[in-house]
Amino acid sequence: MSDTSTRARRPFARGLPLAAPLRLGRPSDTWFKPALSVVVASAVPHLTLLATGRLDLVMYTMAGSLCALYGHALPYARRARTVAGVVLSMSAGLATALVTASLTHSTAVLVAVGALLAAAQKVLCDATRIGPPGHVILTFVSSAALFAPQRLGQVPAHLALTLAAGAVAWLVCVGPALIRREGPERRAVARALEAAADCAADPGPRTRNGAAAAVHAAWQCLLVSGRPTPVRRSLERLVAHAEQALAAPSPDPDRLRARAALVRARGPVPEPPPAPGTADALYGTEAERAALYGIDAERAALRASGGRRAARRTLLRSLGPGSHLLPVAARTLIGCALAGYLCAALGVGRPYWAIVTAASLYQANVTLTWNRALQRTLGNLLGVLVFAAVLPLSRTGPLALVLCCLFFSFAAEALITRNYWLGSVAVTPMALLVLEFGGSHPAGELIGDRVLDTVLGALAGFLAATLVTNRRATGRVERALEATARARTEAETAYAAPSAELDRARRALTASLVELREAGDAAAGEWWQRALPEQELLAAEQAGHRTLAATAQRLGPAARAPERGRGRAAHALSIGAE
Repeated sequence: MSDTSTRARRPFARGLPLAAPLRLGRPSDTWFKPALSVVVASAVPHLTLLATGRLDLVMYTMAGSLCALYGHALPYARRARTVAGVVLSMSAGLATALVTASLTHSTAVLVAVGALLAAAQKVLCDATRIGPPGHVILTFVSSAALFAPQRLGQVPAHLALTLAAGAVAWLVCVGPALIRREGPERRAVARALEAAADCAADPGPRTRNGAAAAVHAAWQCLLVSGRPTPVRRSLERLVAHAEQALAAPSPDPDRLRARAALVRARGPVPEPPPAPGTADALYGTEAERAALYGIDAERAALRASGGRRAARRTLLRSLGPGSHLLPVAARTLIGCALAGYLCAALGVGRPYWAIVTAASLYQANVTLTWNRALQRTLGNLLGVLVFAAVLPLSRTGPLALVLCCLFFSFAAEALITRNYWLGSVAVTPMALLVLEFGGSHPAGELIGDRVLDTVLGALAGFLAATLVTNRRATGRVERALEATARARTEAETAYAAPSAELDRARRALTASLVELREAGDAAAGEWWQRALPEQELLAAEQAGHRTLAATAQRLGPAARAPERGRGRAAHALSIGAE
């Protein structure tokens, strides 16, 4: 093979798309959950303040109410801890901002503190993989509070309001557990079945990687869901069914989708069928028992090692020297500071929206950051037009103002899963209406400042993204390649081991393949970095998926014939590793 065919390309500045980032997609299957949650969590404090005549305090209760946007993909046991952590993090950022605002009125200092907070919130949310809406809500609240009039003696009472509203948000997020305890797990398993059906209907690298990621997410959801229940046991068998379908010669996508629909419904969880003509061939009870034993062993290992301590160690490693997150933190810090100082120099009195705009842009790489800059700018510019149209209605009375804010809170979450720019059309008027709770402002001034903040924030944010290089993106790919090679070797070694041990090795290999694809996608859109080992990445993915298929066959019919397993194991795995 010639050297030309294997040489990796060196990506410099790539082309930036214009139309693709603005296309509308399908809404999320759970868009209504954060939308309804934030409305309910906001309505309780809003209406309470309306009844007491203190709508000027809405900014502080809204900080707690917005925590209801987090954790909706997590099982309720994990969600309770996650939302509580978000409430505390929100309160910590707000406390820093309020104390700073009470001690100084220097715009230079306020912008610097806002940029530091934005960078810290960005890197912590990425390191913990908190999921949407990520750091943007935290940065929005802390940046707005920096430029709000404040006295030091008011800070404790305002933080108490945030914590009280956060407690309401926590109850709203975990309350559905009383009605449908395994709801998040059922949705995760349904997604895995649907992804397996997509892969069966249209086999290819894209659908195969998507199915592997969905199956891995379903296993992780079940692993942290708490004590096994009969429903969760049935869901675990269905994930094993989806996983085995990826290795089946001709799985039926319609059957997989039908079971996914039953899992999403409120009825009993369906049981996976036996393979045609055999008692437990590819979808048989041996594979199911292996999956159940494997996940039980993982739960026991997590308890023995202290799951939370291990998570803290992982978090500290992701923030240490050499982390690929540190250049992103530097981009956020520089971009937010530059945006804030530019707007202040042009006469904007409270340039917090420029800081928020710049902070919201930063994604996994420069290309995705460009997409978000385009989406944010378009959405904000359209949003100020919506604000101008609705402002006369909101000023007809306090109740009208409250209802307008609740409407746009719902609309933002309902639309943002179609495309970020569409959600921003609703977010912008909501953010501007919050200022009305403290008193009326000239509409022209609000709109003019917001347009200037948006444009300068997007320009400064993207400029920082292009100038602050992330050469560690390729290093992350290389580490992921090494981890995938180790995981594949361990899966091959475990081929002749008990089924439960092989099943754990399979899940570790799946997780490494998901991380490898994520690292490769992030590096592919980055600029000014070392050459990306594209051929090696593709070969590692193909070998990993072949090994997964071989181990799936071992857990199926071969599991009933251990006396023949060793010879056939070596042959199957040697093919998978070539």
